[in-house]
Amino acid sequence: MTAGLTAVGVVGCLLVAKLDGNHASTDVDATLGADRPAHTVAGALNILLLGSDSRTGKNQEYGQDGGSARSDTAMLVHLGEGRTNAVVVSIPRDTMVERPACPLPGGGTSQAAGPTMFNTAYEAGGLPCAVKTVERLSKVRIDHVIDVDFTGFKKLVTAIGGVKITTDKAIHDKSSHLDLDAGTHHLNGEQALGLVRTRHGYGDGSDLGRIALQQKFMAALVGELRSSALLTDPVKLYKAADAATSAITTDKGLDSAQDLLGLARSLSGLKPSDINFRTLPVGPYPQDPNRVSVKQPEADALWQAVRDDTAPPAKEK
Repeated sequence: MTAGLTAVGVVGCLLVAKLDGNHASTDVDATLGADRPAHTVAGALNILLLGSDSRTGKNQEYGQDGGSARSDTAMLVHLGEGRTNAVVVSIPRDTMVERPACPLPGGGTSQAAGPTMFNTAYEAGGLPCAVKTVERLSKVRIDHVIDVDFTGFKKLVTAIGGVKITTDKAIHDKSSHLDLDAGTHHLNGEQALGLVRTRHGYGDGSDLGRIALQQKFMAALVGELRSSALLTDPVKLYKAADAATSAITTDKGLDSAQDLLGLARSLSGLKPSDINFRTLPVGPYPQDPNRVSVKQPEADALWQAVRDDTAPPAKEK
């Protein structure tokens, strides 16, 4: 029996080592230095979740982008003290912001710009600049950042067996490889990627319509992870962890499998109903109908609630 337990332990260590080598990381804290917002509530955690649209490598099947990348999706995930509730704030990529000058991981500094689209921050300076731009916009200290690419997202959804979601409208979008009638669907990885990317196949074709679908999918994903008992099934957990860690780039604070699994386990009690999905309040941008501007004082009130770890203001009707 001792030999068997030893063998299991060795295999476990090898699997963890394999997962540790799966994903890349960037030292965001060292790059940005000390000039950042302060932590305001002990125990609360703020994670910037990005979906990047680089079309290099295996992502080329979704089009060409000339080798650059922008954050196609950005959500600030605020986890309350005790991990019994969360607020997720989606930041529209077309929001016009003042982008700060950003230290670059390899040395040097990117140029400040503004007003410019929010999603250019990632292109200008990678994860550190995306973090710095969000911190400037929100005055919220970002503790961790996770960047997921197209191919990795598809692999992750496939690894957990797909996600069930109900759509109230038909969604037909050739550019997103999506063809769904209204109703309940069990989406595979390709379909899930199409759902969170579609813009012209749903609603008014704006980024705000797409954000509503992304938030709906995130809630369904949380429900799927809970119902599948992922954390108690070693085989499923490994497959999902292998897919997830090969799909992401993180800050150094989440650069090991143990760090990521620890974060996942701390959220195991979180239900979809415990998550308050919000969108950064925005309004028209006078100079360009295809862009939006931050709406005040509503945006400041939302960010203040995140900083204070309190319930956000009621949603606008």
